[in-house]
Amino acid sequence: MSGGLFDDGPGPDPFAVPADAPLAERMRPATLDAFLGQRHLVGEGRILAGALAGDLRQSLILWGPPGSGKTTLAQLIARKSEMRFVPYSAVLSGIKEIRAVMAESARERERTGKRTLVFVDEIHRFNRAQQDAFLPHVERGDILLIGATTENPSFEVVGPLLSRARVVRLEPLAVEHLVGILRRALDDSERGLGGKVRASEDALARIAASADGDARRALTLLETAASLAGDGGELTCDLLADALQRKTLHYDKGGEEHYNLISALHKSVRNSDADASVYWLTRMLEAGEDRRYLARRLIRMAVEDIGLADPRAMSITLDAAAVYDRLGTPEGDLALVQAAVFLARAPKSNAVYRAFGEAKRDVEESAAEPVPLHLRNATTSLMKREGYGEGYRYVHDDPAAADEMKCMPPSLEGRRYFE
Repeated sequence: MSGGLFDDGPGPDPFAVPADAPLAERMRPATLDAFLGQRHLVGEGRILAGALAGDLRQSLILWGPPGSGKTTLAQLIARKSEMRFVPYSAVLSGIKEIRAVMAESARERERTGKRTLVFVDEIHRFNRAQQDAFLPHVERGDILLIGATTENPSFEVVGPLLSRARVVRLEPLAVEHLVGILRRALDDSERGLGGKVRASEDALARIAASADGDARRALTLLETAASLAGDGGELTCDLLADALQRKTLHYDKGGEEHYNLISALHKSVRNSDADASVYWLTRMLEAGEDRRYLARRLIRMAVEDIGLADPRAMSITLDAAAVYDRLGTPEGDLALVQAAVFLARAPKSNAVYRAFGEAKRDVEESAAEPVPLHLRNATTSLMKREGYGEGYRYVHDDPAAADEMKCMPPSLEGRRYFE
């Protein structure tokens, strides 16, 4: 990266796209007018309005799902900016390349007074040391950084860098926006398919629905379907079935989406919504979630949310886990779904859960008083002489003892945990 990075002269166009690039890359919008979706960010008076008009004053972290427009927004901002633009991939670059770019950025600022706009795609893939390498240059103002990530920046971007940037959240694209993108790709004779294939609005809507808000995936599916149809062909239902094949769900077993989905499942069960429970559990099953993890979470729901309102819930979830271990996938998956439906339809009680929490708090915050003598066993003569067991009343022979004999430590006498 040394040498010609900041040489005078026009140089190569950093936004140039080869004619044989994939359709999704060729159709990347070059102007804001062609950008569909994210109106909460790019509309007049919105968060990115100034940056898209050429007035970027703060580093940005663009956080959103795949194909939501992060790279496109970074390029649109760069096109309007008078800063030099350096695109960067966290997949392909390491700490050596980062330091080289940062050093040249500092020299360029000193020589011309111009800052460098550095775009880092998939910044969450950089480790802490690599991310830290940007800090002094962002702090001094040598560069403005735009990082793109599909992962929650709170977990994946180091705190010092996060505090120096503004996090901008992108949403999955709506079906209507994806249909618009697909229709444009079909009709565009310069970069797209130029009308070589025909497609109804229903066909485009089906592709859009399969893309789950991801413009890149939608355009890739369209390109696949168009190649199957051939010039002059039509995207029929049978052809789309071949092109779409099995849907691939966006999921990361160790990332935020994992926790979002298990939270949705647990809250649906707690809310006694059997249909939602089946849906969220199926989403996780189809995405390849560890079945034993799901079985453990169902057991937890039985204990935490059903409790003594229906003690069978614990047995049913334990049995479902055992059935899965015996049958495996896919037959054993049905046992997990059955357990989830039972939990959703069962009566709910968190009385034991709350009682346990309150008792834990008292154990942590109160003195650990000695066990009252009448509750101790006198297993030796010395212990008997010391008063162990004295005053104990056997409730089976003396029912009044249930009310009259105190079993709590003196400081907690009268404390109620379970209602």
